[in-house]
Amino acid sequence: MRHRKKFNHLGRKAGHRKAMLSNMATSLIMHKRINTTVAKAKALRQFLEPLVTKSKEDTTHNRRMVFRKLHNKYAVSELFRVISPKVADRPGGYLRIIKLGNRLGDNAEMAMIEFVDFNTTYNASKPAKKTRRRRKGKKPAGEQTAPANQQEEQPKENQEDKSEE
Repeated sequence: MRHRKKFNHLGRKAGHRKAMLSNMATSLIMHKRINTTVAKAKALRQFLEPLVTKSKEDTTHNRRMVFRKLHNKYAVSELFRVISPKVADRPGGYLRIIKLGNRLGDNAEMAMIEFVDFNTTYNASKPAKKTRRRRKGKKPAGEQTAPANQQEEQPKENQEDKSEE
């Protein structure tokens, strides 16, 4: 029975599973996107999201805790220097899993896992809302009104002309 055994064991012994998830997490941090099976992508998301949350606060303790899981100092520095500033305002959900279809050899479900904030396709700057157009059309170029300060000066001159007469 597997009562209360929550995470996916992925058909591997504990040491092999931990090493595989650590290597996959390192690859994902370095490349920002990897292709893998859906089951491994879901396991990787459970493994990596707490580490990204720890990286939001750059302390020696947090760096050591993340290094304990990743075993790669370059990945740790990339996570703390590049990734954490981009996800600083995000409360969670740092990774996105996109299903790609089945693999040709063994028909396994494939997926692409990536950091949400590093994808330019989905994160393209949203177009600004269109402002409401006026019902009245624009005036032709010849009938443009003078700037406000010139309009104020003209009546003063007219008043001076009238006082001289």
